[in-house]
Amino acid sequence: MKLLLTSGGVTNSSIHAALDRLLGQPVAESHALVVPTAQWGHPACGPASVQGLVAAGDRWQQLTGLGWGSLGVLELTALPTIGAQRWLPWVRQADVLLVDGGDATYLCHWMRASGLADELDSLTDTVWVGVSAGSMVLTPRIGTLFVEWSDAPDDRTLGVVDFSIFPHLDAFPTNTLAEAERWAAHLGAPAYAIDEQTAITVVDGTVEVVSEGRWKAFGF
Repeated sequence: MKLLLTSGGVTNSSIHAALDRLLGQPVAESHALVVPTAQWGHPACGPASVQGLVAAGDRWQQLTGLGWGSLGVLELTALPTIGAQRWLPWVRQADVLLVDGGDATYLCHWMRASGLADELDSLTDTVWVGVSAGSMVLTPRIGTLFVEWSDAPDDRTLGVVDFSIFPHLDAFPTNTLAEAERWAAHLGAPAYAIDEQTAITVVDGTVEVVSEGRWKAFGF
């Protein structure tokens, strides 16, 4: 897969240009599937926020509201009940998966339970656009600071990339650079703290930070 890992979505022209490069075609000609699953695992989310995401409401103009050629919903909790022979063609026909935030450990659980995690290596031309937990789920660990799902066994996630992500830098009173430094020290592994104007692209193992804002790397 080609990865665009963000904190707040496609928030500026630099990140949008990176998305265009990864897609290799205009957004308006691209078929997107949005994955809202992580929201169900976070206590701050629920039916209203999921509806806003799917309907491309004001808060989600930087993800589902970008003007996609078509936009469908892929709810991972439903997939085990219908079988891969039905849902896998939907995924393979999509140009991009828009994976929203919430709780990354909950999302990780359902990526494994649904079978989607097993298919990632085969989706070589698909673009993954992650927002917050939708980005963090591809990292090895998220740190206990970001675990909100009460049934999470620990803070481990899929490990598709070899670095962790501290999102929403400066966006909330608790998401300070000092807190990010403590979080990274506890992980003891490579990590990035990124704000809402920053994204990380990963293509064929090459990592690039795309930013019009503030970010910091730890442990590299």
